[in-house]
Amino acid sequence: MIVERVALARREKAASTAEHHFIRAILILLVIVGVCTFVGLWTGYEKIDLFTLGHDEIARSVFFRLRLPRVVLAGIIGATLAAVGAALQAIFRNPLADPLTLGVSGGGALGASIVIALGWGIRIVGVPVVFLAAFLGAAVSMAIVYRLAHSGILTAPGSLLLAGIVVNLIANAAVLTIQYTIDESRSLQILRWLIGTLDVVGFSIIWQMLLLLAPGWIALLLLARDLQLLAVDEESAASLGVNVRRCERATYLVSSLLVGVTVSVGGSIGFVGLIVPHIARLLFGQDVRLALPCSLFLGAGFLMLADAAARSALGQAELPVGAVTAILGGPFFLWLMRREQRYAAL
Repeated sequence: MIVERVALARREKAASTAEHHFIRAILILLVIVGVCTFVGLWTGYEKIDLFTLGHDEIARSVFFRLRLPRVVLAGIIGATLAAVGAALQAIFRNPLADPLTLGVSGGGALGASIVIALGWGIRIVGVPVVFLAAFLGAAVSMAIVYRLAHSGILTAPGSLLLAGIVVNLIANAAVLTIQYTIDESRSLQILRWLIGTLDVVGFSIIWQMLLLLAPGWIALLLLARDLQLLAVDEESAASLGVNVRRCERATYLVSSLLVGVTVSVGGSIGFVGLIVPHIARLLFGQDVRLALPCSLFLGAGFLMLADAAARSALGQAELPVGAVTAILGGPFFLWLMRREQRYAAL
């Protein structure tokens, strides 16, 4: 009886400590996101301050119609890609997993490019068809990568990355072929999917995105416990009551939906899902139940800062935000790969 009480007290203490750790982490991240939002709003080739907003109608229009929606869009896309990256790294038990390296972003861009090339601007049950096409492209890409890399009951990390890179290359080649065969205006429109951009006017497209993204975020957060167990070992997770195959299918489906929606609007912005989850785990620990929501917040702040850098790096000219994340993410990916090779050799 005494032993049971001691064990119960320890569990309650551990739960209380974890809850306080979670609350503290979220409060810190809210401050970080607030600072990043401020930097994003007041950065750009056209200087806008509070005095100007109060007296200049053009400045107000630029701020509320262009800059504010752009910063919000950067936060939404960054949060989504980072959360998906954290989920994929957990389920594949591979620190190099990312929507870009697994071919998911490329598949989504291909689906969106086909719709743009055909000129389909219709909606199905209120949802833009480009969203649906990008989702289907991302889902097909993830299914192909998983099938190619899956051998028996194990997924080889090297095969997984190789399959993802190959699928991405095929998707990019298909997009380039489409660009070459269509008119110039649509070709330029498709080009944005290859480099990633956050040009947006007003909030209408953002509300449409949130109708699909918000349920996806909630679904990933609800899967965090099972993903934490799967990140350790499939057999251990199964022995603790996790339906491994159902969790995998749910994660693939939700990830494809989230990446498809973000790609259909922001293009193929790479490496956010690779960099941010590692930063989250470094700051707040390895537990997926904490790393995943922390990645959500950190991803928002990260892409806001990357977009601010893209808007201010060349003066009145502007870099695509996908170029900035690639410049940061490419060396980071190579460093991670080198580190994993060292661990494998030990």
